[in-house]
Amino acid sequence: MPADFERMNSHLWQVYQLARSKGSVYPVIRDQLTTLNEALAASRGSSRPLLSAAADLFQMAGEVAFDGNRYTDAAASYSLAASVSKDAGAYDLWACALVRHAYVDMSEQRYRQAAQMLGVAERLAGRGDNDLSTRHWVASVQAEAYAGLGDLTACERALDQAEKVRDLTAESTNGGWLRFDGTRLAEERGARYVQLGRLDLAEATLKAALAQTALASGQSYRRRGAVLTSLAAIGAKRRDPDQVLAYGREAVSLARASASGYVARRLQALCDEFGPLSRDHRVADLGAEIATLSTP
Repeated sequence: MPADFERMNSHLWQVYQLARSKGSVYPVIRDQLTTLNEALAASRGSSRPLLSAAADLFQMAGEVAFDGNRYTDAAASYSLAASVSKDAGAYDLWACALVRHAYVDMSEQRYRQAAQMLGVAERLAGRGDNDLSTRHWVASVQAEAYAGLGDLTACERALDQAEKVRDLTAESTNGGWLRFDGTRLAEERGARYVQLGRLDLAEATLKAALAQTALASGQSYRRRGAVLTSLAAIGAKRRDPDQVLAYGREAVSLARASASGYVARRLQALCDEFGPLSRDHRVADLGAEIATLSTP
């Protein structure tokens, strides 16, 4: 029976990644959690495999909530995932739950709290499976926290640690709760340089990342939208309305197509960067379009 739940979870992660609207997957996750809870109540042998399956599902539920900007729900799901992972003795699952929880803190610009949580995740990953990419994902997200704190040296050190994921085999990820394989590192590095105000480094890195994000799946809509928004933000910081419009308009189109609250939230943060550019009627129109995007 635990193997059946593991296969179902793996299938659900595939559905989640392919879904243009992530929220559409939630009813299935909820039903599966109910079934799994019943199995745990009836379990007579070791419950660890079932607990691991439950922690996996709670992480997925948290991702759906986070994408919809429902931070309280996301934090609750990640906390449950961490608690259940601890009971299962699954250190990599536990570490990943904390990484996802740190994203909630960073979305509210609580970078110091996020860095503390990621420090715990780093220690847990050190007790996990060295063949998995958990510790490299932790490092990648630590880079975002350090950028938020304005620490370029620590940020680049963490990014360099994350780059070592390329030394691992294809089995270092599972396609579900652990998907970090290094393919996003260019866009992550570019976004961090934007945070730190290093626009020269950011633009070249993000343009390379943009070339990598083909619109092959729902997940790519969100990724490409985030890269486009970062490039538009560079234009805003440079007071270049044409760059803001070129990248911002495409990002808005992708946010609408995917119904991603994450991309919509990034675009709303972009509006805060407009400043004097808001006097340009084209930029003002873009801001009005962004204001209509749904961020539940």
